[in-house]
Amino acid sequence: MVTARALVSVPLSDAIETADQRIALHCVSWKDFERFIAMRGERSVPRIAYLEGELELMSPSRIHEQIKSIIGRLVEAWAEEMELPLWPIGSWLVKQREKKSGIEPDECYVLGGRNDGEVPDLAIEVVWTSGGLDKLEIYRRLRIHEVWFWKKGAISVHLLAPRGYVQAERSALLPALDLALLAKLLEHDDLLEAKRRIRASARSSKRKRKTKTRRRAQER
Repeated sequence: MVTARALVSVPLSDAIETADQRIALHCVSWKDFERFIAMRGERSVPRIAYLEGELELMSPSRIHEQIKSIIGRLVEAWAEEMELPLWPIGSWLVKQREKKSGIEPDECYVLGGRNDGEVPDLAIEVVWTSGGLDKLEIYRRLRIHEVWFWKKGAISVHLLAPRGYVQAERSALLPALDLALLAKLLEHDDLLEAKRRIRASARSSKRKRKTKTRRRAQER
């Protein structure tokens, strides 16, 4: 069984076997892009990204998929403990013809109602193998307000601003979530223990929030 620790500790000799497989196609019309989507059908791979006639087809490695799945499980455990209506939508294909852009995140979420929004509130990307299209530009065109990138054991947050994305220390959608802890727990050998720890972090955040609320009420 591959443990969570193995996700961020792969020998160089295994680099080719564990790399994501990418194919780049050029001068692809929007009609051809949609034709390819129809041909792929309901299959989850290859994952698609499209920008201005450039089409990237990516078959994620097992390790890539494992990282994104564990991130998702921990985020969902935290949100459940916080009693937040965070709906997972997986690799939702988001596309807009007029923006000449389309993408399937590794994971994405909507906060609120199950069917709220035409695009996700949060998209998560795992950068396991370098290269490929400028995904932030695709997300900017699609008006995705928050994007996380996991890369080399750290999670970076990008928030949409009038002139593009700005990097932030914390999530705007989930501001109480300790992203450093989340990234650290990906190295844990025991997934159940990692989930217990992220839930404990959520309970601590709830207690602090309640304490602040009481103090504000007493000051009035």
